[in-house]
Amino acid sequence: MNENVIAPGGPAGSTVFKDERKQAYLNPEGADRPLKSPLPRATLDRARRYRLGRLRAKMQEWNCGALLLYDPVNIRYAFDSSNMSIWTMHNASRYALILADGPAILFEFEGAEHVNYGLPGIDEIRPAKSWIFFTAGDLIESRMKQWADEVADVIRSQGRNARIAVDKLEPAGAFELRKRGFDLLDGQELAERARSIKSADEIELMRWTIRVCEAGMARMYETSEPGRTEREIWAELHFENARSGGEWLETKLLTAGARTNPWYQECSDYEIKAGEMISFDTDMIGPYGYCADLSRSWTCGHRAMNEKQRELYAAARDQIDHNLAVLRPGLAFAAFNDRSWRIPEKYIPYRYTLALHGTGMADEWPGVLLHPDFDRNCSGTIEQDMVLNVESLIAEAGSESIKLETQVLITAAGAERLDTFPWEDV
Repeated sequence: MNENVIAPGGPAGSTVFKDERKQAYLNPEGADRPLKSPLPRATLDRARRYRLGRLRAKMQEWNCGALLLYDPVNIRYAFDSSNMSIWTMHNASRYALILADGPAILFEFEGAEHVNYGLPGIDEIRPAKSWIFFTAGDLIESRMKQWADEVADVIRSQGRNARIAVDKLEPAGAFELRKRGFDLLDGQELAERARSIKSADEIELMRWTIRVCEAGMARMYETSEPGRTEREIWAELHFENARSGGEWLETKLLTAGARTNPWYQECSDYEIKAGEMISFDTDMIGPYGYCADLSRSWTCGHRAMNEKQRELYAAARDQIDHNLAVLRPGLAFAAFNDRSWRIPEKYIPYRYTLALHGTGMADEWPGVLLHPDFDRNCSGTIEQDMVLNVESLIAEAGSESIKLETQVLITAAGAERLDTFPWEDV
């Protein structure tokens, strides 16, 4: 199973202890070529229709005349439209308006309308009216009123009622719409509840994103050698994602050795030493805009774990395996909590507060807290065709942290793992 081989990219003549199971995830077409999706266009087109249909169904359920979206993840879900997603997350310069009984309109950044040509869910493309301070300055008020007038005119002429669901909107914009007689609802809840139930085509798209992520993880594994920096290893995931059609990484959660505890430190120029634990969480928005949120931990130089590392790793695997076995459709969050793995007292101060969370085009609803924190959890039920992530973070005073996470589809029979990148042998 394992053998000493020449380390790709390592010093001439050097060897490291390798795991052939992980080498199998490297791009079979060669390290110098990106992965290319084998999925037919029909799969994507069906997923597009399904997603827009999910939003419209929720609008009907909420008796909502219009849905106004600014969150680029929600716009991607609705239309498969992606344009400057990270920039528009903090610069509200493009938006979508979906009418319950009328057209779906994309208001695109001026000059970029052409990037949306051919997207089947969009009935009309208009130039966006931006009123952010960066571009509007002392003209914010007049531009905001022009924006509100246009939105109001569309809804009054083609909407069923004055109830608008809005996901993200500056307070001044909300006031302008209310002054025009509209009731505002929580569009983020509407969108995330719609997004939480996946179609079979969505799952195929997610499987491909996970394939790309695991190829990136294999590159990370191959370069986990003494003297590498945390940032060097993290960059391998960026590289594989970007060249294979992916989008971005939501976090920079890769650390090594003592820097793994406490968790949530970001990757740095720390040079990793042989035998130190490397722990990471991918949080990768990949091809087709879907998220691959996987966590693994292994030792630098692929050395055998020491006694403490093995103890912590075994506990993390116990938590993952136990909670996977509990999952089934129809299980209330509270019932899951009652049956979930109990974290030992010595690990509690260093815990990860989430036991489960939803995943789609990003981390999303629902979030289910670990049992010591569950008294402040929301209510809800695990449903068939949700995609959930099962989490573990195990550490104690003075130790390294082990971070493990797997992504699963809830089926009638329970939890089906979507990722297959091997765990470590301990």
